[in-house]
Amino acid sequence: MTRPVRLALNGASGRMGNALLALLDGDTRFALAHAVVAKGSPCDGQPVASVGHGGLRYAHDWTNAPPLDVVIDFSGPAALPAMLDHCLAHGTALVSGTTGMNDALEARLAHAAARIAILRAANFSLGVVVLTRLLREAAAALPGWDLEIVEAHHGRKQDAPSGTALALGRAAAAARETTLEATAVHSRESRPGVRVPGSIGFAVVRGGDIVGEHTAMLIGEGERLELGHRATDRAIFARGALHAAHWLSGRAPGQWTLDDVLAAPR
Repeated sequence: MTRPVRLALNGASGRMGNALLALLDGDTRFALAHAVVAKGSPCDGQPVASVGHGGLRYAHDWTNAPPLDVVIDFSGPAALPAMLDHCLAHGTALVSGTTGMNDALEARLAHAAARIAILRAANFSLGVVVLTRLLREAAAALPGWDLEIVEAHHGRKQDAPSGTALALGRAAAAARETTLEATAVHSRESRPGVRVPGSIGFAVVRGGDIVGEHTAMLIGEGERLELGHRATDRAIFARGALHAAHWLSGRAPGQWTLDDVLAAPR
């Protein structure tokens, strides 16, 4: 695509929205065309106060959205249906990092991929993509080793375990030809007894300003393998989302992944 990608942000006033706005300044690959915030937000109707976005104001809906190539969504489950309706109506590609969705919304997104290009990820760090690959390989190579996943985030995070921790668990379970639903242990309180062979345990830490840390521990007899990733700057997630959005624009309908993005020739 020779012209800039026409981009909209859903959840534009949140932490990720602000990180994306900062990176979009001076990024000639994109033209920010629409910025959506929650209805009742103090930002609603206000100018997007960022260099390079002159004249653009925050909106609380998609009514006056101009033609778009791709939407980047870091909002919440409640804000996703209206955005998805707009994307489907106009054939707009969608990059989404929203987690914590119910089964009905998950099903809607799966069906939508028959009509538009969708790329979803619990974590847009390219390092986490590689971590997931390594964990798949290790879990398959060491099927009898116990697996525990520990994650830590800031105290304001609402979901637990994190979407990234669950995605790591799903990848490991699939590599062992099972499912996370069949193997996950989210709490050991009031569950006396020995560890169930083949289970995948999760531990959660919340506090301070931790951006995001994930460690997968494969524990055998007399040895332990640890695979981990530590984020120290939220901008890494915004950079990954923009990289994905630029790659996804113009793609055929389907459910795409960050693995697809990294596999593409540079």
